[in-house]
Amino acid sequence: MLNDEVYALCKKIPKGRVSTYKEVANALGTKAYRAVGQALRNNPYAPIVPCHRIIASSGSLGGFNGKTSGIEIQRKIQMLEKEGIKIKNFKVVDFEKVLYHFT
Repeated sequence: MLNDEVYALCKKIPKGRVSTYKEVANALGTKAYRAVGQALRNNPYAPIVPCHRIIASSGSLGGFNGKTSGIEIQRKIQMLEKEGIKIKNFKVVDFEKVLYHFT
């Protein structure tokens, strides 16, 4: 799996939608969910590659800029909310409705 493949998929996720580390990995034919996270952690193309739209399969926010709490997560929340995603208790509200599946 190449990082550029992860970035290409992330660019397909429209504003107002989210996807998961697992969805990205599955679209690439792998189960390397953590490798997807590492690629996104090192995303040199933000915000052109909207890595903030990738969350955990549980609907929780996961990480952002290599952190799982603090100012980085607050920034991720702000970015998602600006795009119309509702967040409550660090989870996406109506997760299944806003989940983007790669085809």
